[in-house]
Amino acid sequence: MKTKKIGFWSSTSLVVGNMIGSGVFLLPASLAAYGAISVVGWICSSLGAIVLAIIFGNLGKLAPETTGGPYAYTRLGLGRFPAYLVAWGYWISIWCTNAAIAVALVGYLEVFFPVLGDNQILSVLTGLGFIWLFTWINSKPIKTVAFVQLITTILKVIPIVLIGFIGVAYVKMDHFTPFNLSGESSFSAITATTTLTLFAFLGMETATIPSASIKNASSTIKKATVFGTLITIIVYILSSVAIMGIIPPDVLVTSNAPFADAAALFWGESAQYIVAAGAVIATLGALNGWILIQGQIPMAASHDKLFPKIFGKLNRNRSPIIGIVLSSILASILMGLNYTKSLVDAFTFMMKLSTLSVLTPYVLSTISLLILLQKKEGFIPIGKRILSGISILFCCWVIIGCGTETILWGLALLIIGIPFYMYLTQKSS
Repeated sequence: MKTKKIGFWSSTSLVVGNMIGSGVFLLPASLAAYGAISVVGWICSSLGAIVLAIIFGNLGKLAPETTGGPYAYTRLGLGRFPAYLVAWGYWISIWCTNAAIAVALVGYLEVFFPVLGDNQILSVLTGLGFIWLFTWINSKPIKTVAFVQLITTILKVIPIVLIGFIGVAYVKMDHFTPFNLSGESSFSAITATTTLTLFAFLGMETATIPSASIKNASSTIKKATVFGTLITIIVYILSSVAIMGIIPPDVLVTSNAPFADAAALFWGESAQYIVAAGAVIATLGALNGWILIQGQIPMAASHDKLFPKIFGKLNRNRSPIIGIVLSSILASILMGLNYTKSLVDAFTFMMKLSTLSVLTPYVLSTISLLILLQKKEGFIPIGKRILSGISILFCCWVIIGCGTETILWGLALLIIGIPFYMYLTQKSS
């Protein structure tokens, strides 16, 4: 059965929808402890995201008929073991991301259902309910998933843009002083805030992952990746500055729904509900997009005998449903384990772990671009060498910014995957 392919706007909505999700809606609370210096972090992560978007756009042009994005590019450029590490690390990042998105979703649902803030069990069950709702939606044909993504992307961008553009008129400049609230050096604070804000850009590469299902992939992927990233940068920086200028730092740091709280301050309580609804739609759209991706990466690795065969099994809608279900189980467990922390603390931990887990795929994908260019064209243009060098240095800087605890968690999860690789390669040989 021939699968219908998705076009430029659906691909762009996948990029924008996967980025504009839980990150922008709960990040202001995580950043409040640093003060206005976090704007510098936003700028640094934005520049890094543009560089990475161009890297993945070039990779999509070099290898358009692949499935698995960073995994597929690393396999083509560096071989099986590095590709396995990418698939494993990226897969971990995805279900960590989905757990974080579910936590942020519950935070905004508290605006409508205050009981969620008082009852931890009900909060966990609500988050799990949405993870499994979108697991079911992703068992349907990719056209259905793409349609849901397009609609939720349009609906969620509107309230964020309104807060950004209109909220600027309500900004109080004294909320931006002192510039650095963290008590750390400026460089340490910028490193920390760049690490936190980069989480909001994870997903700029998602158009490359189902590339075999995209029309005119060689040109569509690059356009959708770069265009989607630029839209997201404008929305993020504008809205974040507005939120920080509207809500006092000591109030913002404890807020479970910063955008809704900001709207209530300058438009009244009814606006709080409208913006909270937009935030809920945003997190729903992000959850839908990332659950799609959590099935694609292990499926691609499974077809190359680097993940168990079960991850490659497709249902009648050509969806790798078993891989999606197993990933959702892990996201559910992580979400449940971290609900002993406050909502913002749980979100921050899962955000850092997710960011760290995806940085290895980013570094290896960048190296693979250089190798694939050398193979295909016989030389590497100087501009692409410089761009790749910036990408690798940026990723290494952010890894350091994740902190010792998160790095140890990430290293442990990566090491756990190595015995599985040895078992699978011995079994297939």
